[in-house]
Amino acid sequence: MASTSLEYGKYSQLSISDNGQGIPPELMNKIFEPYFTTKKQGKGTGLGLAVVYGIVKEHGGEIIVDSEPGKGTTFNIFLPIIEKESIAMVEPAKKAEVLPTGDERILLVDDDEEPIARLEYQMLSRLGYKVTFHVNSQEALEAFKDNPHDFDLIITDMTMPNLTGDQLAEKLIEIRPDIPIIVCTGFSEWVNEEKAKAIGVKGLLMKPVVKSNMANLVRKVLEPSVGTK
Repeated sequence: MASTSLEYGKYSQLSISDNGQGIPPELMNKIFEPYFTTKKQGKGTGLGLAVVYGIVKEHGGEIIVDSEPGKGTTFNIFLPIIEKESIAMVEPAKKAEVLPTGDERILLVDDDEEPIARLEYQMLSRLGYKVTFHVNSQEALEAFKDNPHDFDLIITDMTMPNLTGDQLAEKLIEIRPDIPIIVCTGFSEWVNEEKAKAIGVKGLLMKPVVKSNMANLVRKVLEPSVGTK
C-alpha cells in the first residue's frame, strides 16, 4: 500500500479495482510521476495518472494504491467532506479569472493519448472555438489537404506514432504557409523554441495542459491573423 498524507477528517471514498497483472513494488512510487510510463515508445506519454493525481490533491484529497503482482490493483480516491458549518465560515472566493475566448476554427490532433486530447477538446469548445478533432495524424493531414482554409489554427501533440508533431507541422505549412500551429509537448521532449520557429510553429504548450495556459496561448497565436482571413 502506498503511503498517505491525509489529514484527520471526514472523506468520501471512491475505489476502482481490476484483476490485471498488478504493479511491481519497485514501480509503485513512480506511477504518479509525469511522463512515467511502461508503454512502448510512442504509445503513451505517462500523463493520465499524473493529471488525475494533481486534480485530487488540489481538492485536498489523496489516492492510495493497493496492488499485488498477479492479483490486480485497487485505486482508493479520498476527497474531503465539507460540513455545512464549515461552508459558512469559508471566506468569499476570489473573483474567478476571466479567460480569453474566441470563435475561430481549430484542428486538434492527437493519436497518442486520446482521453487527454478529449479534455483539451472540451477546454477549447467551452472557450467558444469550433473544434475538429482527429485521433490519427495522417487522417488529419488528409483532411487539411482537402480543405486547407477551413481552419484558423492547428493544435497538435508532439509524440505520435504516425506523424510526429514537428513532421505534421512541416507538411501542413507546405500546403498553407500562413497557418498558425501550436505544438503540445512535455519537458522531456522537443521543447526547443528555436527549432519551433525554424519550421514555422507559433507556440509550444507544455503538458499537462492547463486551461488558462491554453486560452492565453491560443489568443496570442491567433491575434496577429485576426482580420486577415
